[in-house]
Amino acid sequence: MTISHPITHHSFNDLLTLAKKEVDELFPWDVEELIEEGHDLLIIDVREPYEYKKMRIKDSINVPRGVLETACEWAFDETVPELVMARNKKVLVVCRSGNRSVFAVQTLAQMGFKQAYSLQTGLRGWNEYDMPLVNDDGEVDVDDADVYHESKISPEQMGPQISEPD
Repeated sequence: MTISHPITHHSFNDLLTLAKKEVDELFPWDVEELIEEGHDLLIIDVREPYEYKKMRIKDSINVPRGVLETACEWAFDETVPELVMARNKKVLVVCRSGNRSVFAVQTLAQMGFKQAYSLQTGLRGWNEYDMPLVNDDGEVDVDDADVYHESKISPEQMGPQISEPD
């Protein structure tokens, strides 16, 4: 197979920087203000279902990033009616650290969503700002959420270590 146009290769951080230029982000205190002012806000959590089950923002809807595009349209197994009908509504997209949500908001904007925002800092920052997180058993302890959101990068995930010549 031949590709008719050259593909530019970017790192994850390059793609994230490019996407952040195209999306609007809100900090937790901005969201708190919107909620206090009574704005109708649809909160979409794009993490995986197992992450969402552990802890989430109350009343958020889980739409994993991998099915976002079909969740936004009618007539798919993944269709989420509240999301399909939210193109002119304020939509806050959240993830753990605020990266997946940036890419998700970029996609939503391409699909015609007029007021989609990424939660800058993600649920980590939400928790650090002392905003409540819940699970099926009720409110999650802030300290438990801190531990859950800690980075757990293994040595293998750090990549090869290049040593300096002697």
